[in-house]
Amino acid sequence: MTSERRTGTRAIARAAVQAELGQVAFELFRRDGFEKVTVDDLAAAAGVSRSTFLRYFGTKEDAVLGTADARGERVAEALRARPAHEDEWTALRQALEVAIEPYHQDPDASLAMTRLIRDTPALCARQLEKQHGWRPALARALAERAGSAGTPTIGQWVRASAALDCLNAAVDHWSDSEGRFDLVTLLDEAFAALGPA
Repeated sequence: MTSERRTGTRAIARAAVQAELGQVAFELFRRDGFEKVTVDDLAAAAGVSRSTFLRYFGTKEDAVLGTADARGERVAEALRARPAHEDEWTALRQALEVAIEPYHQDPDASLAMTRLIRDTPALCARQLEKQHGWRPALARALAERAGSAGTPTIGQWVRASAALDCLNAAVDHWSDSEGRFDLVTLLDEAFAALGPA
């Protein structure tokens, strides 16, 4: 087996373990409340040592939001891959499909996760902090699409920021409706509200 293949296999195994630990944490947080659950509780529920749990997640917040950073990079990659003829606003909207993949896969589980995050101040703050880190990546992706390897323009920064605000507004509205509304439609409406008249 080649070194690259071993590394790939290890990464897959690590991602599977991390997903399993994250699911255990999510269920425990839902049942007992985020603030009441300790890292020791999470490790015990998952059947691993505290140090093993912390090797996968540095904090309790990361057990819920650990994939947020990677998702932001994936949104930026999707944005770079959009057709060159698409305007930036349309490309941003389409790239954000990556951000709502959990909704497409399992709307009920996605709603439960969203509610946990929105109802827990520490998680909500941490999610916004992580999402703030998406902005430079999205602005750079817009600059690259425009053929510039340099610094994004102020307009590209504003559009990247506005796109994430549209995402958050749509998710908030969807969560407030207890999932009665369609998240994709809400996201389209949020983008339309700021798009060309």
